[in-house]
Amino acid sequence: MNLKFFTSIIFIIILTSCSLSSDNSNPQFVKTEWHLRTVTGGIEGVNNSFDFKTVIWTFDETLGLLYIVNNNTNTSAEDGFDSGTYTYSLLDNGNNSFITINQTEFGSLTILNKQLIINQNEKSTGSGADGFIYTFQLVEVIE
Repeated sequence: MNLKFFTSIIFIIILTSCSLSSDNSNPQFVKTEWHLRTVTGGIEGVNNSFDFKTVIWTFDETLGLLYIVNNNTNTSAEDGFDSGTYTYSLLDNGNNSFITINQTEFGSLTILNKQLIINQNEKSTGSGADGFIYTFQLVEVIE
């Protein structure tokens, strides 16, 4: 009788220590943001650095939308686009990927080591000069 009682107690303790219901009252969602870190190049040979949260790009792959928050107050620093919502698409020609923003090809796109690099000197139509190179850092935000 003691063994049966003891086994029942252990079984109850195990059951009560595990939760069978999931708590969905506070679900977590990871949002991927790309924070602009540097812009280099151009005719004048700029070399601009930006703090995190200054210029943030967020891609919605499902809708093909790019959301940009641009908090840069230095109007002389090249930073890409103003705050707003833009359409985007990607083109992969087998060797390289290119990004088009609002129906205009913006440059080649490379993602490597949590960095997104957009190079305006490389386009699907060929190489150019005097374009900017935008380097973004991946930031994952839990909401």
